Amino acid sequence: MGIKAFIAGCSGTRLTEDEIAFFREHSPWGFILFARNIETPAQVRALTGELRETVGRADAPILIDQEGGRVQRLRPPHWREYPPGRLLGELYRRDPEQGLRAAWLQSRLIAFELASLGINVDCLPVLDVPVENAHDVIGDRAYSYQPYEVSLIGRAACDGLMAGGVLPVIKHIPGHGRAFADSHKELPIVDTHPAILGCTDFYPFMQLADMPLAMTAHVVYSGFDPDNPATLSPKMIGEIIRGWLGYDGLLMSDDLSMQALSGDFSTRTQSAFAAGCDVVLHCNGSMAEMKAVAAATPVLDGKPAWRARIALERLSPPDRCEEETLLAEFEALTESAIA
Repeated sequence: MGIKAFIAGCSGTRLTEDEIAFFREHSPWGFILFARNIETPAQVRALTGELRETVGRADAPILIDQEGGRVQRLRPPHWREYPPGRLLGELYRRDPEQGLRAAWLQSRLIAFELASLGINVDCLPVLDVPVENAHDVIGDRAYSYQPYEVSLIGRAACDGLMAGGVLPVIKHIPGHGRAFADSHKELPIVDTHPAILGCTDFYPFMQLADMPLAMTAHVVYSGFDPDNPATLSPKMIGEIIRGWLGYDGLLMSDDLSMQALSGDFSTRTQSAFAAGCDVVLHCNGSMAEMKAVAAATPVLDGKPAWRARIALERLSPPDRCEEETLLAEFEALTESAIA
């Protein structure tokens, strides 16, 4: 059997016998780690090695959400605490050059930590542009209320990760910042006119359409498709993400287990592929759910396989920067922003 077009989570800090057998049988394209999977650096390195051994691919993508602020799976005492995206935006507005440098430095420092653990993909940057009174699920994860600033800071963040041998994932395409509900719990509906979305929410994704990986938003944009969230909408993916935004990299769904989506997992999976997702993401490690997802997932082939190959070809050896030197510079910049 070939590589299947899904990304899977696992239940704990080591793989169970059932997980090993399942991953060997279905060969997911990649894996994703959460706080439940993390204890110490040595343990995480062993887990990433074990995951890759099950599929027999040394370059199998292993993802994590390490943004800074509220969303970082690696935390003290073993790993650094990073500020949220909003602080980087505040620093940019004081001094654009320093703000972009701080965004690059934060991502480059994150890449040092991830690469040492065998993690080669970070679900960063958040390119969502929030609006006043929107749901706080994005909140201070966003860099700015200004699309132009989001795009510049987001590119600096991408560049920092790739300089450290880690691929970025731009999210949540085509924009989650205007949502007034948390898609982890319910389905957000955005009624904003398409012309406004085009020059606000969509703008950062158009500017970073050259990035190798993107994650969809479980959000309904009623002006385009009143019935389906972007993840499950052929119109949103085909006409907007691939067409208007010009994104031709590997498109992964957001987590299929989120409550914004309805129906059983076979239906969710089939709908995401029918809409145009290249790969689906399932995060919570539930074996019963993963089996349903895997059964409905095709082998990675054709244009999706090409996109996956091109994405992994963007991985390069890290630059020769000194971690401690960059850390000292980053701390000086961020302390000035907080002061």
